[in-house]
Amino acid sequence: MACSCVGRLFCNPLKPGRNDLVVCFGELLIDFVPTVGGVPLADAPAFKKAPGGAPANVACGIAKLGGNSAFVGKVGDDEFGYMLCDVLKDNKVETKGIRFDSQARTALAFVTLREDGEREFMFYRNPSADMLFEVHELDTDLLKQASILHYGSISLITEPSRSTHLEAMRIAKEAGALLSYDPNLRLALWPSAAAAKEGIKSIWERADIIKVSDEEVVFLTDGDPKDDQNNMKMFHPRCKLMLVTEGGEGCRYYTPKFRGHVNGVKVQVVDTTGAGDAFCAGLLSQLAVVPSIIDDEPKLRNALTFANACGAITTTERGAIPALPDKDTVLRLIRISRSPACDYICIMEPHLGSPGKYLFLRAIASFNHGDEGKLEPNISQISRWGCGTPTRSSMSSPDASWHGYQKWRYRNSTTTL
Repeated sequence: MACSCVGRLFCNPLKPGRNDLVVCFGELLIDFVPTVGGVPLADAPAFKKAPGGAPANVACGIAKLGGNSAFVGKVGDDEFGYMLCDVLKDNKVETKGIRFDSQARTALAFVTLREDGEREFMFYRNPSADMLFEVHELDTDLLKQASILHYGSISLITEPSRSTHLEAMRIAKEAGALLSYDPNLRLALWPSAAAAKEGIKSIWERADIIKVSDEEVVFLTDGDPKDDQNNMKMFHPRCKLMLVTEGGEGCRYYTPKFRGHVNGVKVQVVDTTGAGDAFCAGLLSQLAVVPSIIDDEPKLRNALTFANACGAITTTERGAIPALPDKDTVLRLIRISRSPACDYICIMEPHLGSPGKYLFLRAIASFNHGDEGKLEPNISQISRWGCGTPTRSSMSSPDASWHGYQKWRYRNSTTTL
């Protein structure tokens, strides 16, 4: 039996008098992440559960940035399902579009964190509740309120969720919403690579905004993601904005009027989970308020700088939702990264306060070059930015990368089922 979370104290009221609602449609699941990195799943001593699912991450990211977001999807009528609803509620995401299924469990994913911060997945969803989401369970009123509907491709893999996904797109589009598509390729969930390519492309030309990673470009085009001509093969006539993310190197943008590249922000990577979702949240939180950004290149570049910073910050902590930043943190990072005082940016320091709140500069060019005499002016400048005064011990690390400039690259990727 399916039921909504209405009446179960899981709903957050929509913010009155606002028309900037971003509705995220798709999967919501539990990620089990090893307590130690760099080991195979079978060798992990223990796992820590974490809320996951790319669309849910985007919804939480938007809300953390002060935006207006809602989630539409289905979970099991079980403890994990209710826990996930609680997480969304705690992050101020509207949850009245969530349904519960008593016949299937909430999806689970076991995630291996490799030494380079990348992930490998093992999924338990045969079937999971999200795969059984039916058309009649959609909250049509909520979809009609959306200024943007954001979704991935995971829900296209099987019926009935595929038909429900298509109907949600139709309802939102007819009500005037922009459609935002992040395919979020997970080959392990598709019957074959050919099926994945066909499924992802089946709704490609309906999207107004498309975000793909450089790795997804290779999969979809067999071409070089740094080649603009190759990327433009994916740009369809009705597309308003297409983005190709390049991890720590930034992103490429394409519109009917202009194209370009925005540099990323270099950080020390801990876990790439949720970086792409944070990027989407950073961009959509701005487009929902000022859709005309798409037609103004300087403003779009600023919005993408903000989105890149959101993704970078998220890689500096384990997990997706706990690492998603608030607006002040993002703006502080952008301000620091533009200063001539440093060539290496920063890492989150959870011991300084709640995650996502504080930044602490860990590597400064003059320190890396071994010149202690030049360290004090940089510390003074950092203090003026409100990031705290670092000590030499706090800036030291056995990691050799601190002793010279190194281009740390986070791979744009999302947590999904």
